[in-house]
Amino acid sequence: MPQQTTEIRVASFADLDARTFHDLLKLRIDVFVVEQNCPYPELDGRDVESGTRHLWLTDGGAPLAYLRILADPDGAARIGRVVVAPQARGGGQAGRLMTAALDLVGNRPCVLEAQSHLVDFYARHGFAVSGPEYVEDDIPHTPMRRKVIDV
Repeated sequence: MPQQTTEIRVASFADLDARTFHDLLKLRIDVFVVEQNCPYPELDGRDVESGTRHLWLTDGGAPLAYLRILADPDGAARIGRVVVAPQARGGGQAGRLMTAALDLVGNRPCVLEAQSHLVDFYARHGFAVSGPEYVEDDIPHTPMRRKVIDV
């Protein structure tokens, strides 16, 4: 079995260099806008908020997987923009990144808007459906919430 050489990176917007932010946006746009055919404003202003954390997996080059954690006004963490590059899919990268994100979130409540076909994936990470399914950009989504974990 080959040794895992990928590493998880975490940064606020202020700590991202221009090349890294470009590469993260390129991955998001390549998958969400191009592959999934969802023309929407990818730059929503939330990437630059002081409470936002960007997490990604890299093998030393381009990012393999990415997500961001937003700070919602009610104190909950909001995970979004979860994406895995096509060549890295099926290797457990999303699960590895989600585990790292939830370690960072800690015992705060956490929410996300799952693409509905991924509800079981998020359920394995402690999320439960928290509202009715809806369609956004022609893709069914399901709101999910992870309750506070007592320690």
